[in-house]
Amino acid sequence: MRFDEYRKHDAVSLAGLIAKREVSAKEVLETAITRAEQINPAINAIVHDQYEQARKAVAAGLPDGPLRGVPYLIKDLGFFQTGEPATFGSSLFKDFVADHDTAYVTRCKRAGLVFFGRSSSPEFGLNPNTEPRLYGSCHNPWNLECSPGGSSGGSAAAVSAGVLPVAHATDGGGSIRIPASQCGLFGLKPSRGRVSMAPDAGEGWGGLSTGHVVSRGVRDPWPYRRGGGPRSRHGGPAADECPDLGSQYRPHMQHPLDGAGART
Repeated sequence: MRFDEYRKHDAVSLAGLIAKREVSAKEVLETAITRAEQINPAINAIVHDQYEQARKAVAAGLPDGPLRGVPYLIKDLGFFQTGEPATFGSSLFKDFVADHDTAYVTRCKRAGLVFFGRSSSPEFGLNPNTEPRLYGSCHNPWNLECSPGGSSGGSAAAVSAGVLPVAHATDGGGSIRIPASQCGLFGLKPSRGRVSMAPDAGEGWGGLSTGHVVSRGVRDPWPYRRGGGPRSRHGGPAADECPDLGSQYRPHMQHPLDGAGART
């Protein structure tokens, strides 16, 4: 799958193409990995790659969920995946490796998402920028001298740069909304209790913090809150029931890091 074609689709659309066998999950993953390898040295959005693990997961067969085959990044802040590091952006946890999956990760797997890395977060998610000393600063792909915001800056930078159409994010005091606004994305903080933080926490920050996504398309957040995917107590529409606001909800903007040249 060519990058210029991949870049046009949101997550729901990519899942639809895979379901109809117009493109394979392997092809989609390889396009995402190629873009990540090309652009991440400049933006420093992915702090831990899981490319080989993702390839093995696709080769082994994915669950027939609503987002089957869509590449996904988990924010490196409190959401665990068995056998993978979870540093919270801090040197204090630089050697910590999770021994279990959080409920959110389990539901993402059930939905068919393909984890291929972890995105940068400031230390313990406390800053409105993404500059952890452990990994170094994350850069805004629209202007590498600017911040993508925080604390979900790594996810926002990766989505904005076209690595993937949607990525995991969390928000307590603006950590989805700030990076979304600074990277030209859609970011919604869901209601309290909407997304599970089990089994490691009941709620974050006494209910102030919750998990969700940042995305390029406005319909992508819907399936991430449904029963088969990462949601908690409430129901939600299936992917094919999402309002068709379209992946092309605005004219495609030429990205400064697209095209040929040393910066890409």
